[in-house]
Amino acid sequence: MAVPWTKVRVPMSRRALIARPRLIEQLTHAGPLPRLVLVSAPAGAGKTTLLTQWLSLDADPGSRVAWLSLDEADNDLSRFLSDLVGAVKVGVSPAVDDLESLLESGGEPPVDALLTALVNELDEVDGSTVLALDDYHVIDEVRVHHAVGFLLDNLPPRATVAITTRADPPLPLPRLRARGELVELRAADLRFTLGEAEMFLNQVMGLDLDPGQLMSLETRTEGWAAGLQLAGLSLRGRDQTDDFVAAFTGSHRFVLDYLVEEVLDRQPADTQRFLLDTAVLDRMTGPLCDALTGASDGRTMLERLNRSNLFVVALDDRSEWYRYHHLFADALRARLAAEHPERFRSLHRSASRWYARHGLLEDAIAHANAGGDPDAAADLVEQALPEARRLRRDRLLTEWLRMLPDDVIRQRPALSIQRAWMSLIAGDLDGVEGRLRDAEHALAVPAGGRVAPAGDDAVRTLPAWIAIYRASVAQARGDAVATSAYARAALDLAGPDDHFARGGAAGFLGLSAWAEGEVEVAVDTFTQAIASLDAAGNVADALGGTVVLADMWLTRGSPATARRLYEQALATAQNRRGVPLSTAGDLHIGLADVLREHGELEAARTHLAAGRALGEAASVPENRHRWHLARAGLLRALGDLDAAVTDLDEAQAAYVPGFFPDVRPVPALIARLQIARGQLGAAWDWADRGQVGATADLGYLTEFDRLTLARLLIAQNRADGSAPAAPDEVIGLLERVLAEARRHGRGGSVVDAQLLLALAYDARGARELALTWLDRALTAAVPAGYARLFLDEGAPMQVLLRAAGSRPGPGRLAGEVLRAGAAVTSPAPAVAAGADALSERELEVLRLLATPLSGPEISRQLFMTINTFRTHTRHIFTKLNVQTRRAALARAAELDLL
Repeated sequence: MAVPWTKVRVPMSRRALIARPRLIEQLTHAGPLPRLVLVSAPAGAGKTTLLTQWLSLDADPGSRVAWLSLDEADNDLSRFLSDLVGAVKVGVSPAVDDLESLLESGGEPPVDALLTALVNELDEVDGSTVLALDDYHVIDEVRVHHAVGFLLDNLPPRATVAITTRADPPLPLPRLRARGELVELRAADLRFTLGEAEMFLNQVMGLDLDPGQLMSLETRTEGWAAGLQLAGLSLRGRDQTDDFVAAFTGSHRFVLDYLVEEVLDRQPADTQRFLLDTAVLDRMTGPLCDALTGASDGRTMLERLNRSNLFVVALDDRSEWYRYHHLFADALRARLAAEHPERFRSLHRSASRWYARHGLLEDAIAHANAGGDPDAAADLVEQALPEARRLRRDRLLTEWLRMLPDDVIRQRPALSIQRAWMSLIAGDLDGVEGRLRDAEHALAVPAGGRVAPAGDDAVRTLPAWIAIYRASVAQARGDAVATSAYARAALDLAGPDDHFARGGAAGFLGLSAWAEGEVEVAVDTFTQAIASLDAAGNVADALGGTVVLADMWLTRGSPATARRLYEQALATAQNRRGVPLSTAGDLHIGLADVLREHGELEAARTHLAAGRALGEAASVPENRHRWHLARAGLLRALGDLDAAVTDLDEAQAAYVPGFFPDVRPVPALIARLQIARGQLGAAWDWADRGQVGATADLGYLTEFDRLTLARLLIAQNRADGSAPAAPDEVIGLLERVLAEARRHGRGGSVVDAQLLLALAYDARGARELALTWLDRALTAAVPAGYARLFLDEGAPMQVLLRAAGSRPGPGRLAGEVLRAGAAVTSPAPAVAAGADALSERELEVLRLLATPLSGPEISRQLFMTINTFRTHTRHIFTKLNVQTRRAALARAAELDLL
């Protein structure tokens, strides 16, 4: 959505300003460039003015400033990041297209990845850089505070953040203060001295106050800049100066109320009218003011107010955009609302219409709501809905809809459907259907004669989306038949060029087929769904669908295909500077698990680290447990079964039932680890709780459980020492699973059943038959990319693999699997780097330096202190003969260390 560019311009200083060298010196001569410059003081203390003076007076030729004037709209993470990137583009480096594309990719923004890219961009800038965040007190969103904290932790040496605020922000101020990395100016610092007050009131304001009057005003205002200015404005043209000065007393709020009333009442009638008519605006430009006043002198009036120091701040160097001082604006609005309530609402509506004509829909919606015009606000929300949905600005959409009366929403099918989606993502499945029925009724019987244009694509596809959301509810409830029926109905309702709707419908058809175990149909249908999403331009959704499609290929028995899909998706998701899109977190995690299966554990570790660094914003809720699943698999491969169980417990806690069929239940994965650890009693508890039995009817969604039960029965047989008389029920169960899996193209289960049959027959003492089944499993599995599936079975499988290795044909395949296992247990040799060698631990650190992880995040990942991490980093830099992280990575790439 369009953002006024004036937010990212350093405000123009008024022509008549007093110099404040004592404050500028504190900012300029505080030693090395600090991480944070904090100007924290009450409203009207001159914070913004001081900051702009410092940035203009102390600028060296190579310095750059990225200025961002914050307002309430920035209390949204997506909007804040978008405005921050815009500020950097205007003030520091125009080459931030990559960051903008990252924000526009859809979904919640990948905060750590974007900020890491921003830090790297700042690191490449010659000279010093200041990121100025003005009016930071409007921010109360925790995620925005975390983003700013990330910047402070990772700023390059010649960059600093400067913040003006009315209250201390929840940032690591004590730590920065202790390290000498904070320069702070507070109310006591900004208080005008007597000399500064004399210069301001007598020279700038043109008054002729004597020393006693000056001292009285300076004392009574406590040097408060706004109070001095208000006093000076009120004193202009007064004859009884002493009386006024004597009466000038009270708290800041009372003083402000008194003086604003005095100032406003003493202005000419046309100025008073202009001030009140434009009071509803946060930002003003001539044409916008004209739209509210009905006159044509808006630009002239703003320039006159600016010259008169009447609480107007120029926002650009062309004198086009201005704003009132916040407290002055508040006072004007309070008077307008009290004396002219209907005019107050009318002005908001006029502002809304102007903003709408200029494409600034967020401002237009805010003014329509403030003007008490819910129908106009709803019209504007409908206009903004497609882009907001594409960018997945769910929080903003939720706020908009909460401000609208329910009866207004019910009259509009698009908004009713959006309310259904809000219920769906909140987990309120029962609340979805009522909203969808509202939408159907509104489509059939438009309220108030509201008929959408015949060519309105958004309205034409609404019936299809109603069916898609019903398919979503059915899928979330595990009703595959209903899911398929609603998805097919959606396809029938969507036109041939309605790619987005067709993609959504085909996606749920694919999910339904997958839940039914018809994996070949699922793959074909879901592939079509992704193609439709691509055709619709929904790249983020298409890349997110790769996670599902890759899982389907794993079910089909082709880890190699899943790997290719992940690698292609990540290549698409990364721009030319290597910054991933918002869907990359799930892709990294999925690829890590496939690499683990291939036996490439170091590469798997790197991708897991990248996925973790991107955070929850790069993952849909249904996928947020998958990082722990993938890490548990990696830890098991590395032999750390205890830690693997911990991660599986965390995965189970994070698991949220969603639209994807639960084909590998976490409890069954935990049971497999319990079997591997010899905790058979705990595994039997799992089987009893889930009523998992060898003789029950087979279904695809219970297939993973059955294969887990087979492992438990084989392990129990070995533990009881009853070989060679292993229970026949294991063989029977596995043969039934194998037959079903073959019939429906589930190659992954075919391989799993075959290797378990090999173990089962070996437990019976039928070694030759066991090797026959193992040969079959290896023949299908190894070319497809399996290794860990065999190796995770432990010592009994190792014995069989060694025996198979001496046989012709599949013996070569058994050798490949054994070599994958040997690569895990044998330490890799240290790698030469120049005259020295990097240790294995230093190589681990180096490879994580190639990810977006910060130093503290890497130290936590490797379970070391930050000081130990820094020691390893120093050793790496010394051995590679470099000075910076970027240079280390470039040198490592030359030496093929990554």
